Amino acid sequence: MPDPASTQLQADSPGAGPALLPADRISVWPWFAFYAAFFLSCVTGLAMLGEAQGWSWPHLAGAGSWSAWKDWAHQLAQSFAQTSPAFKLLGFTVYLSLCCTVLPLPTGWIVAAVATREAAITGELGSTVALVALTGAIGSTIANLNDYHLFTLLLRHRGIARLRDMKNYQRAARWFDRSPFFILTLFSLLPIPVDVVRLLAISCRYGRPPFAAANLLGRFVRYAIIAFVTYYWNLGWVAVVALLAFAALMGVLRLGTHAVKKLTRGKAAGQA
Repeated sequence: MPDPASTQLQADSPGAGPALLPADRISVWPWFAFYAAFFLSCVTGLAMLGEAQGWSWPHLAGAGSWSAWKDWAHQLAQSFAQTSPAFKLLGFTVYLSLCCTVLPLPTGWIVAAVATREAAITGELGSTVALVALTGAIGSTIANLNDYHLFTLLLRHRGIARLRDMKNYQRAARWFDRSPFFILTLFSLLPIPVDVVRLLAISCRYGRPPFAAANLLGRFVRYAIIAFVTYYWNLGWVAVVALLAFAALMGVLRLGTHAVKKLTRGKAAGQA
């Protein structure tokens, strides 16, 4: 049943195929209620697991020196390694469930952290890769479904829905409709800072089951690759730091590109 207060958008998206919903009939609030219950349950589980194993947060004394930060990082790594596999995987899933468009936190570093040999998820390559990739893919799919329902809600406002009338959007929608599942899976696999294709799928009203399946498959493959490389070559925290640095670089490049575009538009408006 649709939300009682929702505005029904009657215009179909361009080139809508059988997997595209002809109209917005999605109840978004039950999903948000489910996510709230999921998040609270996981946080409660983490608290109980942490209490049971006596895990404590390392203290940072003398924060002004490099040696203090190095010691703190070492203590944190040791504390993390000593936690149970269930604690690591549950915390990993919760973190990834938060990494959506509204909160674009980096994901690769934590996949590598959980997949290190020091993390000792299973002590074996195949099972470690499978567990890390599966739990990570589930967490990311939940985050992407948060995007799905949030942007569905936003698109009920006529001002935002007018984006569908733009020629560039209509061309992109026709391109997406050629092979929506493959395109969405591919872009879920690729480490792209801003997943425009996911937002395109939502605006085209691509069905939730194939949307979730494509995200799950793409993220499973992506995280499996990271986990395999980290564990097989025993990269340890080198992989974690490298992926954090890569995420920071992508963030700087994205902000720089946005600033250049804004400056260019400002100059063009001043010359008009």
